[in-house]
Amino acid sequence: MDRLNIFNRVNCQEGGGFLKRANESHLHDIFNRYASAEKDGEKFMTPEDFVIKYLRLLDDKNFNTDTIRLLAAIVDTSKDGLISYAEFQAFEGLLCFPDALYKTAFQLFDTNGNGMVSFQEFVEVMTKTELHKKIPFNMDSPFIQLYFGKDKKRLVTYNEFSQFLHDFHEEYAIEGFRRADKSGSGFISVLDFQEIMTSIKSHLLTKQVQSHLIEAATQSQIGSRVSFPYFIAFNSLLNNMELVKRIYLNVTNGHRTQEVSKEEFMHSAQAMSQMTPLEVEILFHLCDVLHQTGRIVYNDLYAIAPEQYFKQITNRLAEIHAVSSPDDRGVVIQILESTYRFALGSIAGAVGATAVYPIDLVKTRMQNQRTGSFIGELMYRNSFDCFKKVIRHEGVFGLYRGLVPQLLGVAPEKAIKLTMNDLVRDKLMDKKGNIPLWGEILAGCCAGGSQVIFTNPLEIVKIRLQVAGEIAGGAKVRAWAVVKDLGLLGLYKGARACFLRDIPFSGIYFPMYAHTKAKFADENGYNSPLSLLTAGMIAGMPAAALVTPADVIKTRLQVVARSGQTTYNGLTDAARKIMKEEGFSALWKGATARVFRSSPQFGVTLLTYELLQRMLYVDFGGTRPSGSELKQISTIGDVKKPTNPDHVGGYSVSLPIFSGIESKFGLCLPKFRTSQTS
Repeated sequence: MDRLNIFNRVNCQEGGGFLKRANESHLHDIFNRYASAEKDGEKFMTPEDFVIKYLRLLDDKNFNTDTIRLLAAIVDTSKDGLISYAEFQAFEGLLCFPDALYKTAFQLFDTNGNGMVSFQEFVEVMTKTELHKKIPFNMDSPFIQLYFGKDKKRLVTYNEFSQFLHDFHEEYAIEGFRRADKSGSGFISVLDFQEIMTSIKSHLLTKQVQSHLIEAATQSQIGSRVSFPYFIAFNSLLNNMELVKRIYLNVTNGHRTQEVSKEEFMHSAQAMSQMTPLEVEILFHLCDVLHQTGRIVYNDLYAIAPEQYFKQITNRLAEIHAVSSPDDRGVVIQILESTYRFALGSIAGAVGATAVYPIDLVKTRMQNQRTGSFIGELMYRNSFDCFKKVIRHEGVFGLYRGLVPQLLGVAPEKAIKLTMNDLVRDKLMDKKGNIPLWGEILAGCCAGGSQVIFTNPLEIVKIRLQVAGEIAGGAKVRAWAVVKDLGLLGLYKGARACFLRDIPFSGIYFPMYAHTKAKFADENGYNSPLSLLTAGMIAGMPAAALVTPADVIKTRLQVVARSGQTTYNGLTDAARKIMKEEGFSALWKGATARVFRSSPQFGVTLLTYELLQRMLYVDFGGTRPSGSELKQISTIGDVKKPTNPDHVGGYSVSLPIFSGIESKFGLCLPKFRTSQTS
């Protein structure tokens, strides 16, 4: 118990990437519940208590006794066959460290507990693994001699052994190739290649790559044989996929949806001088097997790259998976998805409209103000003057006159617009999730057109209520009275002007928002809330400004002309009379207020819409907003959550640690993998 080893020196810290230690009294209570042995009045865990009852690594009726002994010896530093509370607590502390996987593997091989690994200890454990039984490793190889010495008497420290394990795994793959190449020709069969990769390098293979392994190798090589250079390049490619991603982003200047040809990728790879032509060839062969396009996009690299475990760090109030896979996505699910988007779009629209309603009221009054045809009507010098006079004469609440019908209209208006844009984009996307610019514009135009049918009646009521406050001492106007006065056809007065305004607005806005948002995404493709708000506001500026003439004409057609004011008979007549009586500049009245209203409104609306989709997460098997998920590479503790509530503190990562020893290092002991660790 006095030995100076890793466990005895553990003093696990908290924070900065370390797991939080378990409460000592709670941990002691847990230990006592599982400890079945007693010696000199002190409780101890037997190997079965620890491995089977506590960790639940092996079946309690069918387990390998050698495996039980080896796994328990990781914690049993005194090597007396029993685990004391001090040893149990020390191992909990060790599991808190970021390099717990390597430290646990080291303790597995340090069978005598002296803090060093000898050649005999390494052989004792390695020969018991399933991998060694399937593909025996040459223990007399020069590689072994480099670490343990020619006489194999050198002892290896923890730091050296961690490097040895890493290099040993690479060497094992080469050893597997040598054994399969019985003729010494430098070639192995495709089936042998598959066997080596799935047995030794399984942690590098995604499900997609593994299922197409033979097909990719057959297409890349002549005949049904795999050369040694191909074998090395294949492994090197999978080991360096992060470099591959950087090369791709260098070619596309950060764009993740741009297709890249082999020649373009090769040019960038050679400029960085870190990828060989053979590795590039294999990369494109793999992508071609998966998608048959001859080009790659960023998502292809995710399909090939070794799986990294990520943890979701965007807080979610709810998380629902409507389908288990995209293949289960039917008509009913698509309808539910549109309903979900409509509901969130309604909330987002209401939030956005409320935030900028005072600006909208000022914009409406400025656009309705006429010059040149009605003496004495010039009430406001500019938008700021209008804002001050509304507060002076009507109070702060005057800035929100007509808000209720506006919310009743804006909520479904924005919901229809956002839902229709998403729906059309989904239909026009290719299999890789890309959509051409014309498709983005068409989706936006469809969104703008669809909203007019529903929102024009509400828009005209809102405008009549907003301008009603301009007449001092005038009777209070009610929304229902306006509806009765207009009638059904009157509610669609100015609809053509609405189409003229909203279709090009959305056709400009949504594509610009998508591209601006992509520009503001970070290196991982994630958009922060600030970047969403900024992208939404920037996209709203040109969209709002360029359609101001249509908005002015629509406003003039929908308001009630007072005595002495010019009346208009349709879209063309209004445009002609406005330019004749007030000049061309009159068509741009309120442009500033419109930009100041539409830009932040759409910024807030899109921000709210996307944040709601992040927090109220429902997976319908379709597309998600780009840049919506912030993920970080997880620690080993985030890979699997403990199934045993008594796995506290460092023990909360015990299952993934032991599973990682098997999958990362190939140290699969007999009866090691169970449903808990698979």
